[in-house]
Amino acid sequence: MQYSYPWYDSDWLTEYALTKDFIKQQYPHKYSEFIEAFEPLRTRLDFEVIKFDNIFDRQTLQECKNIIQNLELEQHEKHELSSFGRLVVHNHAFFNDLQESLTDLVSEAVKEPVEPYYNFLSLYSAAGSCQVHMDAPEAKWTLDCCIEQSEPWAINFSQIQAWPETYVYDGEDWATQIKQDTNNTFSQYLLEEGEAVIFSGSSQWHYREPMPKTTKDFYCHLIFFHYLPVNMKEIIEPKNWSSMFKIPDSKTIKFFQTCV
Repeated sequence: MQYSYPWYDSDWLTEYALTKDFIKQQYPHKYSEFIEAFEPLRTRLDFEVIKFDNIFDRQTLQECKNIIQNLELEQHEKHELSSFGRLVVHNHAFFNDLQESLTDLVSEAVKEPVEPYYNFLSLYSAAGSCQVHMDAPEAKWTLDCCIEQSEPWAINFSQIQAWPETYVYDGEDWATQIKQDTNNTFSQYLLEEGEAVIFSGSSQWHYREPMPKTTKDFYCHLIFFHYLPVNMKEIIEPKNWSSMFKIPDSKTIKFFQTCV
């Protein structure tokens, strides 16, 4: 079976679905082991988005703003300008330390021990857009913090979902289908500066509507802190599955799947 998902950050799910099917066909004695190994990355169905009114104290929030203001041009990553209308900055030293300091808070909120995986500043412009998607499980838990903005910009979350391995939407209007599907219940959140939400990006559809073209001076600066359950950093990388499960590598699996 061929797998290809149309949304942003779906490459991991493609790798997982292909590998799972390959193991089921060629190494059936390892199938249960493979499935169970990923259970900690799945999100319990009763989880709901958690909002924080003041995630930082006033001084820390101002430091965050100062960091953004003083970024060098070469620190801005531009690869998402056309798709998201934003500049990004990954794993800045200040935000690495800040993420580490928030680990216990996130662990307590989501009711499982977590550890930081990565973070990035998301500096949206008036061209801002965030099409509906699910993240890879490396972002099982995301602490989304609003640092500064010209006005609030709503984000929408579905209820917790199973990983959409058997993708049921089809056609160029797949995003509209997801948003209008009566099986998906979306809740909207508006964040003020200093507020934050914790959500499960890998098990919740989420999106922001594009900014109106008339909003020329709009900006929204966010920091996304991504956390994993403890002891999952090795398995989150598909390149490690071959050695972990004693199976062929990804290239071999993809070649095999194209031939059956």
